[in-house]
Amino acid sequence: MPERAAPVSGDAADPVGIPDKDLPLRNDIRVLGRILGETLHSQEGEAVFDIVERIRRSSIRFHRDADESARHELEDILNQLSREETTQVIRAFTYFSHLANIAEDQHHIRRTRAHAMIASAPREGTMAHAIAAVRAAGVSPAALRAFFDRALVSPVLTAHPTEVRRRSTLDREREIATLLAERDRTRLIPEEIAANEEALRRAVLTLWQTALLRRTRLAAIDEIANGLAYYDYTFLRELPHLYAALEDQLADAAPAALPSFLRIGSWIGGDRDGNPFVTAEVLRQATLMQSDRAFTFYLDELHELGRELSLHALLVDATPELDALAERSPDRSPHRAREPYRRTISGIYARVAATARALNGAHVLRTPVGEASAYGDAGELAADLDVLHNSLVANGSAMLARGRLRDLRRAVDIFGFHLAALDLRQNADVHERTVAELLEAAAPGTGYRSLGEDARVAVLIAELATVRPLVSPFVAYSKETAAELDILRAAAGARRRYGKTAISHYIISKADGVSDVLEVALLLKEVGLHRPQQEALDLDIVPLFETIDDLRRCGAVIERLLALPAYRRLLDGRGAVQEVMLGYSDSNKDGGYLTSGWELWKAEVALVEACRRHGARLRLFHGRGGSVGRGGGPSYQAILAQPAGAVDGTIRITEQGEVIAAKYSNAEVGRRNLEALAAATVEATLLPDAAAVPPAAFVAAMEALSAHAYRAYRGLVYETPGFERYFWEATVIGEIVNLNLGSRPASRRPTRRIADLRAIPWVFSWSQCRLMLPGWYGFGSAVRDWLADRPADGMATLRAMYREWPFFAALLSNMDMVLAKSDIAIAARYAGLVTDPALRKAIFDRLRAEWQATVTALLDIMEQNALLESNPLLGRSIRNRFPYLDPLNHVQIELLKHYRAGDTDEHTVRDIHRTINGIAAGLRNSG
Repeated sequence: MPERAAPVSGDAADPVGIPDKDLPLRNDIRVLGRILGETLHSQEGEAVFDIVERIRRSSIRFHRDADESARHELEDILNQLSREETTQVIRAFTYFSHLANIAEDQHHIRRTRAHAMIASAPREGTMAHAIAAVRAAGVSPAALRAFFDRALVSPVLTAHPTEVRRRSTLDREREIATLLAERDRTRLIPEEIAANEEALRRAVLTLWQTALLRRTRLAAIDEIANGLAYYDYTFLRELPHLYAALEDQLADAAPAALPSFLRIGSWIGGDRDGNPFVTAEVLRQATLMQSDRAFTFYLDELHELGRELSLHALLVDATPELDALAERSPDRSPHRAREPYRRTISGIYARVAATARALNGAHVLRTPVGEASAYGDAGELAADLDVLHNSLVANGSAMLARGRLRDLRRAVDIFGFHLAALDLRQNADVHERTVAELLEAAAPGTGYRSLGEDARVAVLIAELATVRPLVSPFVAYSKETAAELDILRAAAGARRRYGKTAISHYIISKADGVSDVLEVALLLKEVGLHRPQQEALDLDIVPLFETIDDLRRCGAVIERLLALPAYRRLLDGRGAVQEVMLGYSDSNKDGGYLTSGWELWKAEVALVEACRRHGARLRLFHGRGGSVGRGGGPSYQAILAQPAGAVDGTIRITEQGEVIAAKYSNAEVGRRNLEALAAATVEATLLPDAAAVPPAAFVAAMEALSAHAYRAYRGLVYETPGFERYFWEATVIGEIVNLNLGSRPASRRPTRRIADLRAIPWVFSWSQCRLMLPGWYGFGSAVRDWLADRPADGMATLRAMYREWPFFAALLSNMDMVLAKSDIAIAARYAGLVTDPALRKAIFDRLRAEWQATVTALLDIMEQNALLESNPLLGRSIRNRFPYLDPLNHVQIELLKHYRAGDTDEHTVRDIHRTINGIAAGLRNSG
């Protein structure tokens, strides 16, 4: 078949003068676009191909030349599509976005590799850069080692439903990424190039023939399985590689093995806040499935290690300890009689297989050579692997110990028998009701829920001191209370089965007082996870402060909590570390972008001071989402922008929604993101200027700006009559609620109130209509009002804040990106869906005026002529996507009109959901 013009090539959209370093990206997009075009033609025919190509060219011409005739031509084509043509157009432009994402990720890898080869200094965001920086700052080897001895860096995967792609789609995209990388890294002969391109065609064709959307809503077990895929993609192999590289870099300063300070956490299967489908049985399944994944990996690696270490006793000696292990092995094959290393590995394999059977009832793929006893814990397995390592090193084979064995030893240390620490999470209101019921059953007339905070604390402290259980087998508790106790018993069982690190954190959503923490301690006591006689607490109890008011009070809450002798004794038993979680998403929905950012910063300062006064160590857990409106943005810059003392060697941070796939579905990208988290933690903790206290003038300016922005945001979202109706009609919120994204309901209560809506669909909806309101609204008004009081020096102050204060720079940088992804003209078309003309005009006029004021203020402060002027690569990426996003937005609007007019045919609904998928893919961090 003759080569056809690619409907998704992007040729005409490419701006003139792109630096040569971006040419490989353009070439990749051309190749993928051509293959997608050929696939479209062969599968759907000439007519559909021509329609897609006409749409593409018209949209490119409109964006490139601001050609109004092109816009009208585009609208005419789209408005005349049949139902079947509409579906194929949606799919074509959606798949372009997915393929463009793959090409961009590969280009980032390419540029990172190129920089590593030619740069005279390590790249920012790498451990090499961080180590070089702290050494240049005079940090001693002892101080560096001390940092790693107490550090904890933990990305925590959550099941928050903004990942619209299916696992099947992700697998095909990973295959395409691998094939692109193959073209990059090898000098292919013509036959190999042809074979590679044919493989790409097969992968794209399979992708085209794979359903974009799920037919049914994900169950909690499905979410667990999806989350585990990233351990296969990235974590199980790349984390050990990262540690090995870091140990080699630090060989002179820290010759001993580093502790495993970088670990993965998870909420998937333990987060029951607002999700009635996460039960005790789901928790048990989650821990079992995680453990199965770890054992499968260990057994596969041991099998390969046995193949590799074919060392003969006549050629290589063994230590007495290794000989003893070999003798205890059930391997009696005469072929391996003089191969003690292989016999040892066979014995270890047999014990790991026996452990998997004992803990999980698992049947291993490869039958062991014989029966063996199960390991008591992961430490016993690690000790046997250490015997292998020590024998190799002692007998001239240290190089062999640095390969697969080194990675396996590290993996066992990181992942144990549990794979990842699973957090528990529940809403404080549920704890309150549960504790009240237990107290009332044990002592009728307690009236716990009617008590004030001081009285509640007194009751809880007294109850925590007793060894008497509250729960009675003779009382029939409510369904909610019984479920809470059941899941806590399941957690206690998981710890006994898989080890203490299997479940070690309990998050309290909507926490606002000391009693919230003590209630959880009391519930843990009922299942043996708090033992009063030993003053032992087995889990970190982590209050999550989410609203603006809660953030403002959190310092005082922690101050009072740490002042309680009974609680302080429990905390001392856990190393005197108080973990606190801060909610970016709900605070943004509550108070807007600027105020949320500022109150989070102030809350961190207050928490640092409270812990310092009480001699406790603070560990912050950042509940960030993918989009800027939910705390998203580059993690490296975000960590460096934390206030002084807020990092202190430890940080936990959520990875949510589509961000998980973007960061961790590709092994090399995943390692780079993990390394960036670790590097930022090193720099924020050890570099003297990393978290300098800002000048008082900067703090005063932020306080005033935040107050102005808060009034503007609350005035619109919560105080404007009809705004809720506008939101439900001008966005796809109703359709997102019905999209099969995840197991958790979109609202905390069955209402249309914005206060009850979860932050994820709130942000997702504004992204779809290209307004991105949660990522900027209120900033323009704030700057205008603040400058009105300081006409002489106000702008100079704001520019100095941007240049000199990492917090303010990160705030504006993220806003720069989100505004670049917005399109006020397309948002105006969504406003047209509002059926009340007066309401539509009143609210959208305010939105448009604030958007323009925000863009103007941002450019003025950053001294830019255009959005993303300081990040041209990202700017080009976003601009080049617009011609492929705009048709999807147009089609979505028309489909919404039909659907809301009564066309509820399943085909219409699914096309709406397909456009949601495509727009989300094009925007990348939209949820």
